[in-house]
Amino acid sequence: MKLDGRRESSNVEDRRGMSTGAKAGIGGIGGIIIIALMTLLGGGDMSDVINNVVQNGGLGMVQEEQAEGQREFTEEEEAQAKFCRQVLASTEDVWGQVFQQMGRKYEAPTLVLFTNAVNSACGNATSAVGPFYCSGDQKLYIDISFFQQMENQLGAKGEFARAYVIAHEVGHHVENLLGILGQAHAKMNQQSKTEANKTSVRLELLADYYSGVWAHYENEFFGSLEVNDMKEAINCAHQIGDNYLQKQAQGYVQPESFTHGTSEQRMKWLKLGYDTGNMSTSTFNVSEADL
Repeated sequence: MKLDGRRESSNVEDRRGMSTGAKAGIGGIGGIIIIALMTLLGGGDMSDVINNVVQNGGLGMVQEEQAEGQREFTEEEEAQAKFCRQVLASTEDVWGQVFQQMGRKYEAPTLVLFTNAVNSACGNATSAVGPFYCSGDQKLYIDISFFQQMENQLGAKGEFARAYVIAHEVGHHVENLLGILGQAHAKMNQQSKTEANKTSVRLELLADYYSGVWAHYENEFFGSLEVNDMKEAINCAHQIGDNYLQKQAQGYVQPESFTHGTSEQRMKWLKLGYDTGNMSTSTFNVSEADL
């Protein structure tokens, strides 16, 4: 992705290096990486994401405070932080224009960069839950060390795979601004666990679709995508499908427990958003068979 000379967003809270009193079970982050990856890109209601880790002993109390001395970041860490700020700026530029075309005003979310653990309006979380969006404060939270874990654990490599992660969380913010997220959560509160999981899948696939829409217009407006960029994002979508992750973690799949969609579904909706850029398309307007 060509970002040389592109602006960096100012809607960023850099909390990296803040000390916490976080505790993690079953061997810490390394021991629960599969759980984390199964909740990767979860958005909206953070409680479900946290519960997945809590039920497996991976999340403890978090106390966040400024460290006595700000630790120094490596050149690679600073480059990753800059990349996040530039991608966030890109989403602001793209969604600002798309919303204007729809006769609406885009309100940009805030990106919170953190280390190890963080406090949010949706609850306290360790890095083990992966990147997430909180509708309570309209912020997306990312520990950039997760990108390296994503690459090492799943082979989801490349800059655009990381950009897709950010764009997906911004996709949940778009859902929130359009009223889709709130409506879906209200519906989920009235549903059985199995039916609520199905609604969650539609939300996640729609965030994937909006990631594709962002990529579509990012390339149309700025010509920034390179030949292998979408291949990297689509590979990432494949690697974080519920069926793939469950198979890797436990050797079998449980479709009734899917909350994010299969690899095939995630790749399909990401690519469809990129190919069409059509904001009238929604995962909530198709049958389950057509997801």
